Amino acid sequence: MRRGLRHPGPVGTHEVRAQERVGKAAGLAAGLRAAVAGEVDFSTTARALTTMDASNYRRVPVGTVAPRDADDVAAVLEVCRAHGTPVVARGGGTSIGGQATGTGIVLDLTRHMAGLVSLDPEARTAVVRPGLVLDRLREAARPYGLTFGPDPSTHSRCTLGGMIGNNACGAHSVAWGTTADNVRSLDVMTYRGERLTLGRDGRGAPVGLGDLVDRNLALLRTGYPQGLPRRISGYALDALLPERGVDVARAFCGSEGTLGVVTEATVRLVPLPTEPVLVVLGYADESAAAEAAVGLLPYGPLTVEGMAADLVRGAGAVRLPRGGAWLFCEVDGEGAARRLAGAADAVDSAVVKDPAGQRALWRIREDAAGTATRMPGGTSRTESGGGGEAWPGWEDCAVPPARLGAYLREFRSLLREFGLRGVPYGHFGDGCVHVRIDFDLWTEKGVRDFRRFSEAVADLVVAHGGSLSGEHGDGQARAELLPKMYGEELVGLFGAVKDVWDPDGGLNPGMLVRPRRLDEGLRFEGLPLVGVGRAAAKCVGVAKCRVDGPSSGPEVMCPSYRATGEEKHSTRGRARLLHEMALGEVITDGWRSEEVREALDLCLSCKGCRSDCPVGVDMAAYKAEFLDRHYAGLLGHLRRPRSHWTMGRLPGWLAHFGRGLNAAMRLPFAARLAGVTPERTMPRVAERPFVSWFAERASNRPPTLTLWPDTFTNHLAPEVGQAAVRVLEDAGLGVELPPGRVCCGLTYVSTGQLGAARKVMRRTLDVVDGRGTGPVVVLEPSCAATLRTDLPELLPDDPRAARLAASVRTFAEALETLAPEWEPPRLDRPVTGQTHCHQHAVLGDAAERRLRERAGLEGELAGGCCGLAGNFGFEPGHYEVSVACAEDQLLPSLRTAATHTAVLADGFSCRTQIGDLTGTRARHMAEVLAEGLAEGLDTGEGR
Repeated sequence: MRRGLRHPGPVGTHEVRAQERVGKAAGLAAGLRAAVAGEVDFSTTARALTTMDASNYRRVPVGTVAPRDADDVAAVLEVCRAHGTPVVARGGGTSIGGQATGTGIVLDLTRHMAGLVSLDPEARTAVVRPGLVLDRLREAARPYGLTFGPDPSTHSRCTLGGMIGNNACGAHSVAWGTTADNVRSLDVMTYRGERLTLGRDGRGAPVGLGDLVDRNLALLRTGYPQGLPRRISGYALDALLPERGVDVARAFCGSEGTLGVVTEATVRLVPLPTEPVLVVLGYADESAAAEAAVGLLPYGPLTVEGMAADLVRGAGAVRLPRGGAWLFCEVDGEGAARRLAGAADAVDSAVVKDPAGQRALWRIREDAAGTATRMPGGTSRTESGGGGEAWPGWEDCAVPPARLGAYLREFRSLLREFGLRGVPYGHFGDGCVHVRIDFDLWTEKGVRDFRRFSEAVADLVVAHGGSLSGEHGDGQARAELLPKMYGEELVGLFGAVKDVWDPDGGLNPGMLVRPRRLDEGLRFEGLPLVGVGRAAAKCVGVAKCRVDGPSSGPEVMCPSYRATGEEKHSTRGRARLLHEMALGEVITDGWRSEEVREALDLCLSCKGCRSDCPVGVDMAAYKAEFLDRHYAGLLGHLRRPRSHWTMGRLPGWLAHFGRGLNAAMRLPFAARLAGVTPERTMPRVAERPFVSWFAERASNRPPTLTLWPDTFTNHLAPEVGQAAVRVLEDAGLGVELPPGRVCCGLTYVSTGQLGAARKVMRRTLDVVDGRGTGPVVVLEPSCAATLRTDLPELLPDDPRAARLAASVRTFAEALETLAPEWEPPRLDRPVTGQTHCHQHAVLGDAAERRLRERAGLEGELAGGCCGLAGNFGFEPGHYEVSVACAEDQLLPSLRTAATHTAVLADGFSCRTQIGDLTGTRARHMAEVLAEGLAEGLDTGEGR
């Protein structure tokens, strides 16, 4: 039967229902578009991007709306109410319990309702819209010496509306409390369109709420556990008690979008510490740290954060005091720090005043939600395995701080009983524990064990007088278990309160009240156990890739998101699309999906996510796999972009035609035929390749190392290779080249021609086979990264690939390890330029930094991505994004540089981008050092 033709006969019931759903969705979409000024998007992409948040759950929406203002929100609710469609408000989508997903309309409040309305430094208040990212509020308050107290680790991308919905907390809650403690009033809208302004003394309470509270005063006074600074579970109805000021705004916080939609909020600001100092205390183990935390509270710490050695295994160069567990205590002033450190009965301690040192230490804690997801165990290129995955699901319970040590011992024992692993950490001063656990959520037995364990831990938490949620809310993950904590009567009252606010049940149904089962709708259901979908599923949605605005640090991820601000161009967004492609429900055409191809089109394959993503999502590898399959077969090859055949196979073209390509590129329409955007000029091929120059020169030094003649150095920048030889030989090192033509396969990999890449790599291994295990110095960072990672990942069964990968050294690493006594020429000048994104993500740049310091090159190179990224910046449709990526860090650093500043860029793409956009000639570090050596000889200093 031909595709597109249906066998005649009666239409099945399921087909009629499907047609009805399509018809209803079309009518809903038309109604919304007629009523709303903002964007209404029912596309496959929009739905696929919002099926998940940062939880284990998945719900497929009908469509999304980005309202422009409160009137738009009212219009959305009116249309949805008429169609019987539920609504869920969504901010950054970082919720752990599933409460930022929905089956109806998802309101994206980040696109237009993200403004700071006003800030009053004298009153210490701010008026904010719900989609405002927390860090934007903190940046606006900082010049006045103020901040917003709650600071969850997702502060760079979570929104104020989401924080209100979940009653978010953060590390400073021991000093400044939860979000509810810092909200003054809320403007909200109910599902029936009623606009309310909530505050104290019953202000804004919907009709019937006061009577309901009055009838249940005894239950509200006795039904909540006491001594819990982090009681986030359930509705905070005790805030409506007369003795607590009948604070309707406070009671609304933590309602997870089930009662109303926040359209504006007035929040409290608090003074920043004048001299923040971080005290890091080392203890023998986790229980000792937990038991010590409560004793530190009288010393007025701003934070008391705890973590054990199994969390900080990836801390790298960051030094911690001796111990098996640590408390991170921030205080205001060195005197307070010394007093706290002296009073703590710790094994060891460190007082950190340096802001850079503090940031490095806090980064360990802020990345913990992702780091804890990577349990010790290997991962392959397109699937996770080896017991290396851990998930939320029992994420953030809290017990009275004095009970925390005992609770953690019993919790660890329960993990062992169930054969599970987890890494507890969190807000020890508040008794709140975060943990990711290696649940098997892929099999029926594993899901049954997940339920059994959740029920057992709920009993343990309640036995210690705790709260099932101490920060992220209940959502679907814990709401089913609330009767264990509160009893059936109080949970029944929660339902009655929901009915007062939302009698139609249209706001975020299935969350917190009358919840779905905790093992229902898991996002892993139906997902293949192997392949790119399984690999993409390890994205847990913490959304570190969604940080907007210029990056202020060395992080690279995610340059295309920072350029466009669109979720589909974030690492998380692309992972979600790949996840949905593998499931086949929303995205139904598999590897041929145009939605996935379009989202991946602006991925620069910078590899930044490989290092910057807390769970190590490797979108460059996933993109290569997708493109390889998307264009598979004869028809697929015919559909490939021209640039894949030209720039993707550039090493072959250069090897066969060399400088003859210069003449070809001058022909009319040559750029168009080559698939190059008209804004770009192709680099010129050198008159003489580097290998030719090297073959004709004499050297009497026995070889110490092999210098890799990568395609870019050999044909396009031979001066870099010549300079490197000059410097390496000055350092007393003998240089040889491989005995034949070699290629790492980078351009084939980045354009998704993996079969060709493997052939090129095998030919290369044939050339270098038997060469020995000495160091291989690679001047081009992207080629070095390809040899280090892609080569062994694409040829896992060839032991030669692993040997070659292990032998790769960068230019600076070779000088440091092979010639440690060599002194570089003193250049004594400022430096700027670009650290290659692959250098940052795969190779690291510590040796490069030390080499620059020894040479007297002062200053920092730009982080981020230059935006050219190999073939990316040359391809049609990419120029504007390419330039926007350069504007993130690189171009501003060049504009502010002094005239005598050395401009460094070891990557050929980075040097090309700098030359194209500024006219400045950037140089490889080898060139700068070689010039310094020549200048020393000219002045008679000799070496």
